[in-house]
Amino acid sequence: MNQLSANWIFAIALATFWCLATIALYQLAKAIHRRFARAWTAPIVLTPAMLATIALAFHVSYRDYASGAHWLVTLLGPATVAFAIPIYQQRRLVARHWPVLLVGALVGSAAAIASAWALASLMGLGGDVRLSLLPRSVSTPFAMTVSGDIGGAPNLTAVFVVFTGLFGAAIGETLLWWLPLRSPLARGAMFGMGAHAVGVAKALEIDRDQGSIAGLVMVLVGVLNVLAAPLLAQVLR
Repeated sequence: MNQLSANWIFAIALATFWCLATIALYQLAKAIHRRFARAWTAPIVLTPAMLATIALAFHVSYRDYASGAHWLVTLLGPATVAFAIPIYQQRRLVARHWPVLLVGALVGSAAAIASAWALASLMGLGGDVRLSLLPRSVSTPFAMTVSGDIGGAPNLTAVFVVFTGLFGAAIGETLLWWLPLRSPLARGAMFGMGAHAVGVAKALEIDRDQGSIAGLVMVLVGVLNVLAAPLLAQVLR
């Protein structure tokens, strides 16, 4: 066996191991969260923590992990397309409330981008880090696409998205006590806009209708941001 063949076999074995390890740990995290439903046991938190522990234990760099598990990242493309399903399922709701949903998505996205820019300026962040922070309030598949389009680092954006979702879901239920939001439409939209996928999961825990609306708003905001990304890139240049 020549060196080239050995390298190919090693690369395939590495990719297989890290892909299977990621999937297995995600399933384990889901089982743990079902048993102990806490913010810190959410799969979006627990899975990366367990992967990082294994990588540190075996002295595996992020570059090596990413080279092995990049096949999972490519699945974000089909996942993004699949987000059209909830929009179709909620088409009657969209047809009935499209002006409110459109204005809310536009205002919410503008506020999220502006606040991210202000936060980055306040902390003295610039360059790729600032651009990576801007799409933090969009679900991961959309956020990574937007980040790449405007010159950010998609992998770094994914980290910001996770923290935004966890923080938004953590304070979302508390905010419902203070904000004058009474309808499922308003309450669900708050979670979908402010905390994307994690917010959708939290909204579903509170009420099924709120969760459905949160999922719809999350998808609409993601699509809107992807469509607006080229314009945003021109403005930032």
